Amino acid sequence: MSANWELKNWDKLTIYDLTIPLSHLTPPWPTYEPLQIKFFKRLAPNGANGQLLTHSNHVGTHLDGPVHFCTHGGDIASLELKNFLVGPGVVVDISDIAEDYGIYTSKDIEERADIHDGDILIINTGYHRYGWDQPEADEVRYMVKHPGPTNEFAQWCKKRKIKWIGVDCGSADHPMNTKIREWMPAQAREADAHLKKKYGKGLDDFFPPEDYQLMHIDLFPENIIHAECLGGDIDKVLGKRVTIGCFPWRFVGGESCISRIVAFAEE
Repeated sequence: MSANWELKNWDKLTIYDLTIPLSHLTPPWPTYEPLQIKFFKRLAPNGANGQLLTHSNHVGTHLDGPVHFCTHGGDIASLELKNFLVGPGVVVDISDIAEDYGIYTSKDIEERADIHDGDILIINTGYHRYGWDQPEADEVRYMVKHPGPTNEFAQWCKKRKIKWIGVDCGSADHPMNTKIREWMPAQAREADAHLKKKYGKGLDDFFPPEDYQLMHIDLFPENIIHAECLGGDIDKVLGKRVTIGCFPWRFVGGESCISRIVAFAEE
């Protein structure tokens, strides 16, 4: 579809919501503050309901801003709507090869979708089915066992000038290339055994210390950021080139932000 659809075609436009539900039940990324909510006033006696929320920026569908992992990076308010937060992109389905602790590569992405330089890239691992609101809900699997990439993929993102990435699981990094590897030693041993059996290489080979959390540390200084915990209507746009929009707050100083992410498609 054209990235510049006109309002006269509004009746032909379908909007797909790629955002997961947000409530006090939504799990944040491990160790981050969950959403806490309370009423500070009710309809009686002043005629309005009012709520107070406390939360981290990493609960539910959220966008990690450059300053989240880069001191000189921009904040959420600095991200341009046109041609950055909103623009042409593709939803790539790799669920056919996704497995616990699996590794995906740029080749896996290229084989399954029409990727253009400068795209917004949404990756469907299929792990959104383990989200907290789903019939197969499994918080550990969603946050700790989802597949992820290695340094090869990060370098490909630079080469293809990917604007930002969205994933339907806990992190754009492999969970065993984050602090989770230290926090969950039983799962780390399980992942190491799986990788050695399948590839003949273990965690230390796939994720050496210099590549630690590379999808954040290596890419954010290049202004290639990502959104995590997508879901919603994602299965309805698999393999499609669409216009994708991420709508965080205009958050001055914000390192990250809960966001609404949608795909616009002319049907």
